[in-house]
Amino acid sequence: MGQQVNDQPGKEAARTEGRSAAAEEDTNKPLYGVTDVPPWYLCIILAFQHYLTAFGAIVAIPLILSEGLCLQHDRLTQGSLINSIFFVSGLCTLLQVTFGIRLPILQGGTFAVVTPTVAILSTPEWKCPAWTQNASLVNTSSPEFKDVWTTRLTALQGSIMVASVFQILLGFSGLIGFLMRFIGPLTIAPTIALIGLSLYDAAGAKAGTHWGIATIICVYIGYRLYFMVTWKHSHGIFYIDKILLGILVSWFICYILTISDVLPSNPSQYGYLARTDVSNAIRDASWFTVPYPGQWGVPTVNLAAVLGLTAGIMCSILESVGDYYACARLSGAPPPPSHAISRGIGVEGLGSLIAGAFGTGNGTTSFSENVAALGITKVASRAVILLSGVFMVLMGMLGKFGAIFTTIPAPVIGGMFLVMFGVIGAAGISNLQATDMHSSRNIFVFGFSMFSALVIPNWIQKNPQFLNTGVKEVDQVLHVLLTTNMFIGGFFGFLLDNTAPGTKRERGLFAWSKVDPEDSNTLESEEVYDLPFGITAFLSSYSWVRYIPFCPWRGHSSQHKSEDKDFVLPWVYYASFHLK
Repeated sequence: MGQQVNDQPGKEAARTEGRSAAAEEDTNKPLYGVTDVPPWYLCIILAFQHYLTAFGAIVAIPLILSEGLCLQHDRLTQGSLINSIFFVSGLCTLLQVTFGIRLPILQGGTFAVVTPTVAILSTPEWKCPAWTQNASLVNTSSPEFKDVWTTRLTALQGSIMVASVFQILLGFSGLIGFLMRFIGPLTIAPTIALIGLSLYDAAGAKAGTHWGIATIICVYIGYRLYFMVTWKHSHGIFYIDKILLGILVSWFICYILTISDVLPSNPSQYGYLARTDVSNAIRDASWFTVPYPGQWGVPTVNLAAVLGLTAGIMCSILESVGDYYACARLSGAPPPPSHAISRGIGVEGLGSLIAGAFGTGNGTTSFSENVAALGITKVASRAVILLSGVFMVLMGMLGKFGAIFTTIPAPVIGGMFLVMFGVIGAAGISNLQATDMHSSRNIFVFGFSMFSALVIPNWIQKNPQFLNTGVKEVDQVLHVLLTTNMFIGGFFGFLLDNTAPGTKRERGLFAWSKVDPEDSNTLESEEVYDLPFGITAFLSSYSWVRYIPFCPWRGHSSQHKSEDKDFVLPWVYYASFHLK
């Protein structure tokens, strides 16, 4: 009898724990699944929310590239680039959600391609003429100036289009699954971290135009972080807009300081670039514009640029695959099967091809920020993301919309870069959570990869004459690759991790055992990944379809279930889910 009495508290605690776990599981389930359609007003609000979440990263890319393209004093063309990248991001989102992975994932520009692009544009052959750095000498309407930047942009266009073919083939051929078996956390951690860390020069140059203004956005975001952290579940919409609201607050302060003449009006004085009236881009921009392929001229191809951009696209692929798994979990969908991942990567390759053709100067990738937003809003409907894609297409057609964002003061952009690039660097390093960092092997692999990726590019840039093989094209290729930080870090990480002895658990490849893919609050069946308009039902009548890597087949789940689980190194799923 005494024993039974003593057991009562333990049983009650177990029941309480079970109820708590069940309640937590219910809380984690999305309110609207992938195939659900929320009320029209909620669709509009959340679609605009996703658009705002991606805003900062999409706008930042043309602003970074404008320096290397010699466009820092041509705000009107910068606005056109912003319009183009929003327009293409919307098209790629519609394409991905309809025919690609079919999960609620937003598409946009990728910083993985920005890094090699900056390295390409910094080579001696691509450096901007000295006169383009002086605003008083630049006539933006002159044929000479136009030839300077269109030559660089069209070469970038063609090179991105050629590099995107690699991604298309890798996706639609199904080879992505094979390659992912050799890529672990110790490869991807330095690669992604160096995307953010390698852009410190651009962040410093912008922030240095007025450190006081640049600090405002950092302080504001820090305040929001501390203040909203306890309210993020009930005020999620405001919580995930820290960067955008930080930009608006800093921008407004610059406007007040401009109209009150606190900021200097002399272009040669420190702080002048913090003014909001240094450009007439809004007045000169047209109300409506429709970006189109080849709008800057006929694309050309540069071998060195193709190889450098291919390295960036490979990194983008790794990020996207992780996003697919994280998005599936947050959406209540089953883990994506191999045909869906192959199709998703292939469609992203098509998106990069489209981006190159339209002349955005960048490719396309899945946005992790928007995947994280799914966990906050609890709305995983792809109808919302489709509407968000429509918003981006429409915004990309408003000429004055793009021009508005070219008037963001330089120090505000610098403050935004300090936050965004720092987060990217930290996100890359966080992939190491799946590895055993008490291991001297792993510490050496990661440390050597990171430090080499900082030392080698810096030395090559200071000693460009060292690369002199006698063949100009070879010299260009070596210069681009050896000055691309993430390529060096990823190369050493891949080489050392796959050759140095180490267990799967030590390398982080066994971390998937701690995450059960079946335990995902699944609300949908695998049919969520089927092609639309009855295409899957039509193809299922042909047995040969099962041999096409990107086509769904009705017998796919039962016959290839084990293959799908091993499609991608599970650490990618593990790390991406915890990054939210």
